[in-house]
Amino acid sequence: QVQLVESGGGLVQPGGSLRLTCSAPGSLFNRYTMAWYRQTPGKQRELVADISGAGWENYYVASVKGRFAISRDAAKNMVYLQMNSLNPEDTAVYYCKGPPRTPYDNWGQGTQVTVSS
Repeated sequence: QVQLVESGGGLVQPGGSLRLTCSAPGSLFNRYTMAWYRQTPGKQRELVADISGAGWENYYVASVKGRFAISRDAAKNMVYLQMNSLNPEDTAVYYCKGPPRTPYDNWGQGTQVTVSS
């Protein structure tokens, strides 16, 4: 299993932006779709966005379409989530993860995003 490390969270005012980063080391990184999830207390973890191994295809949950953008850097083994026009409903712990039964199929510590005035 590869240790995934998320960073970039913080406290931001409504309407603000943050860029999350996920470090995903390993030579197999480019093979797999990588995803960002988020979780708030008492709720199930929610898939926010994912991006194919080659980076050409992606998915966004309806609530973030047009505001968030997922990307990846093959050379750096990084996955990014650019979050714009943040609102309080985006407050959550954000995690990155790969597909089941792959080296990236595990949860890191996550990064806390808090949107509040």
